[in-house]
Amino acid sequence: MRKKWYAGAVVTALSVSLLAGCGSNDPKGSASPEAGQASESASSAAPDGGAKLGGKVTIYSPNQAEINNPILKEFQTRTGIEVELISGGTGELLKRVQAEESNPLGDVFFGGGAESLAAYGQYFEVYETKEAANIGDAYKDSANHFTPFSALPMIIMYNKDLVKEGEEPQGWQDLLDPKWKGKIAFADPAKSGSSFTQIVTFLSAFGRDDGKGWEFVKSFLDNLDGKMLSGSSMVYKGVADKEFTLGVTLEEAALRNLEGGANVGIIYPAEGTSAVPDGLAVIKGAKNMENAKAFVDFAVSKDVQDMLQKEFKRRPVRTDATETQGIPASKDIKLVDYDFDWASQNKDEVIKKFTRIVTGQDK
Repeated sequence: MRKKWYAGAVVTALSVSLLAGCGSNDPKGSASPEAGQASESASSAAPDGGAKLGGKVTIYSPNQAEINNPILKEFQTRTGIEVELISGGTGELLKRVQAEESNPLGDVFFGGGAESLAAYGQYFEVYETKEAANIGDAYKDSANHFTPFSALPMIIMYNKDLVKEGEEPQGWQDLLDPKWKGKIAFADPAKSGSSFTQIVTFLSAFGRDDGKGWEFVKSFLDNLDGKMLSGSSMVYKGVADKEFTLGVTLEEAALRNLEGGANVGIIYPAEGTSAVPDGLAVIKGAKNMENAKAFVDFAVSKDVQDMLQKEFKRRPVRTDATETQGIPASKDIKLVDYDFDWASQNKDEVIKKFTRIVTGQDK
């Protein structure tokens, strides 16, 4: 709910064009035949089945292009609403929303960890999606400042060409082993929402209130050997490209690289992990308010949520969505006691303390 400026966002105006389906494993945005059949029957209607809405909507998003492009193009096809996409990191885009408070230039924030969105809740409209009854209560924001989109377990990704079989780390504690010094990919939590979630996951696993969690963070940073990355996408790309041996990243990022042919493995940490959702939020005072709400409803509609795991390797938040296949069931993943409210309320202080540790001011 409190932050400052922005820098270097990339603006892309997506042309209105037919897309056979709202999901794709192809980073260029091509779609599956199954999705195409569904698209043809719905392309002349708005998300709720009504007439096309028209107009435009401006979306701020830190999501990867392979997720945004097919979803946004399908939304255009179904609604006739022209989408303008502004891409950037979670932190920089949230600061942009704050800077534009008196004259909002965006309509929707799409992506970013839920606790990051909650921390900026004062800049978002209170909106309860029409699909709320079908979304799991564990993922919802009681204040309705954001709508959850997908559940995102944090994992350790490793390159199988660089780690001998049987020597894989089994949990977070193993990341402190000197043999991994300088070989771990990790993003700056001041710039990456997912990295902030990872820091709070560490604190939750090792002791948030007794100082032991921060002791782990200090040792972990020492083992990074100064190699902290400026964006979360650099983590999984770095591991897949053998620039790093290990990386702390999202399950879906590792799964997409695995399916894409990268020789990587996934570890669900023995101490437990988090599965905090990312989300969507309607920007307060949005100039295209109804179109913004229509996009939120579309993103959590059943057909989009059914495709999350198959097409994007993400876990849906709808209770009636298609079950995940080929990965551990959510109930089988050990989770830490992640206090979402604490994370959102203490985001500023956590990042400040982290920065003090990095700069040597907090020893």
